[in-house]
Amino acid sequence: MTGTGPRPPPPPSPPESVAGVARLHAIMKRLRAPDGCPWDRVQTLESLKPCVLEETYELLAAMDRPEDRENHIEELGDVLLQVVFQCAMAEEKGDFTLDDVANAVADKLVRRHPHVFGDIDAKDASAVLKNWERIKQREHAKEARHSALDGVPPALPALLKAQRTQEKASRVGFDWKDSGGALAKIREEAEELRKAAEGGEPPARVKEEFGDLLFSAVNYARFLGVDSESALQEATEKFARRFRAVEAAFKARGASMADASLEEMDAVWDEVKNAGPACD
Repeated sequence: MTGTGPRPPPPPSPPESVAGVARLHAIMKRLRAPDGCPWDRVQTLESLKPCVLEETYELLAAMDRPEDRENHIEELGDVLLQVVFQCAMAEEKGDFTLDDVANAVADKLVRRHPHVFGDIDAKDASAVLKNWERIKQREHAKEARHSALDGVPPALPALLKAQRTQEKASRVGFDWKDSGGALAKIREEAEELRKAAEGGEPPARVKEEFGDLLFSAVNYARFLGVDSESALQEATEKFARRFRAVEAAFKARGASMADASLEEMDAVWDEVKNAGPACD
């Protein structure tokens, strides 16, 4: 749907200089030079994969502590380094440049935000995502992408992969009308898992039903606006904090958890839990 108001202004022009990025780029090219760093010179795309993964997870940890400004800057820089590193390698082969990468993503942002840089209306975030998906499908029509689900990275963590897959299906209208349908599906899958587990079904069948339950739980979380990956991370960390507090409580009493009954451990767990935020 087109708007009736004046056409929005064009995208802003780039600044005259991005000195920090240019300096980082120059340093990386020097490190990759024949007389540069022996380690940097022998790196390949394959050898950098673990670095990219590790730096991404370290940035995620920093994002949980935004008040630690210096660490956040450092981890963002480490991820940026991986981008610049690969661009320097590509430049050596004449494949593409850092500018090519920056311009490609800038062009994509302009194309996929016609409600900002064009005359398309998008009243809310949901409309923006649907427009984005339609534009993306048109862009990839000439590629070997024939499904709305194409483009979900296969190596994503399982919960995140499930959520991204569900989001893509939703953008083309394949979704529950509301969270009620997603919640009912959890109950249905939980009952199917119970029957499989108690009915002596083969392990593969029980695993399949368990996977269906997890997938349904992720779907319900999506309706609630909850990120499943970070929610499970936080729940695991909370359990670990409480468990350590239980260990400390037994030690303070001169006792050992290994010698305690489950009832005794549960009692101390409840004490820790009821102690409040200090142990949460």
